[in-house]
Amino acid sequence: MDPVAPRSELVSAEGRNRKAVLCQRCGSRVLQPGAALFSRRQLFLPSMRKKPALADGSSPEGDLLQEHWLVDDMFIFENVGFTKDVGNVKFLVCADCEIGPIGWHCLDDKKSFYVALERVSHE
Repeated sequence: MDPVAPRSELVSAEGRNRKAVLCQRCGSRVLQPGAALFSRRQLFLPSMRKKPALADGSSPEGDLLQEHWLVDDMFIFENVGFTKDVGNVKFLVCADCEIGPIGWHCLDDKKSFYVALERVSHE
């Protein structure tokens, strides 16, 4: 995400994404405008890397991120992939270039898919 973009440019009055959500690496569209709700929740995401390295179960370095786009149905995504289960979590990755994680999904909650604002770009 552009660090200079104020939240009002990204979040509508209804709390939805104003702009399309894209992969930072390849520009593939992850979400259409208006498809997700802005959410604050502290989640740990491993450092960005290719999909096979995310599923090895080791304790990776990463970031505690707080601002996310919340999607309640996996079929709302335009283009997203999932890692193998890591405990009770699947990480979201770009389906085209497999870089990630860009987001997080707990298998205990079938209706919550989080995409970290810091891990995507907006257009």
